[in-house]
Amino acid sequence: MKVLHPRAAILLLLSATTLGGCGALQRLSEVGRPPGMTPTSDPTESPSWRPVTMPMPAKETLTTEADALWRPGSRAFFKDQRASRVGDIVTILVNMADTANLKDVTTANRTGSESMGMPNLFGLESALPHMLVNTINPSSLVSTNSANAAGGNGQIQRNESVTLRVAGVVTQVLPNGNLVVVAHQEMRVNSELRDLRVSGVIRPEDIASDNTIEHDRMAEARISYGGRGQLTDVQTPRYGQQLMDILLPF
Repeated sequence: MKVLHPRAAILLLLSATTLGGCGALQRLSEVGRPPGMTPTSDPTESPSWRPVTMPMPAKETLTTEADALWRPGSRAFFKDQRASRVGDIVTILVNMADTANLKDVTTANRTGSESMGMPNLFGLESALPHMLVNTINPSSLVSTNSANAAGGNGQIQRNESVTLRVAGVVTQVLPNGNLVVVAHQEMRVNSELRDLRVSGVIRPEDIASDNTIEHDRMAEARISYGGRGQLTDVQTPRYGQQLMDILLPF
């Protein structure tokens, strides 16, 4: 069995770490040209796509009356144009304006003192000086004391604002009528590609008449706004630096 030279093993390890980390091969393939955009496709065909399973209430049988003008779930006499079936499109409105301001102050003090002796133990206390040290005092065998003081201050201030409109596709209709929506949008400006992904579960009743829905009415919402490109590469620490930040204890 051939054994690799230590220098060759190190180079092989560094090459594997560099090329295998976080889409490095894809980035190398895009050198000299803008990042490629993902083709429009069925979200359910993605290897990472999984059907959503949610707790469902007991199934109810809808009753209709003969010659009735109203249909269950309909808002008008005419056909409802809102998204309701797999493949329908619904516009998701993301309007986030979150502000957080947390401040913690902690102060703790503790003092302890313990002592233990053995003046009498079936007459064996007289043998202790011969067994251990001649100057031992059985009445004060162990004596300890401790003092501890701790103080801490922490403050977090965060302001986030995101305003987006993105069209999504209904990928599932759950047994209770709720809809699973997946939205994916890419935008390329020069050599920078922006990637927007939104997914979640919505109620048909929460869809507005113009076929839009607010993000705060979406359960299990997943909102991702990022991208890749030359500017992102400059702003992202290198793999070696990220690795050292994780492993170094100081």
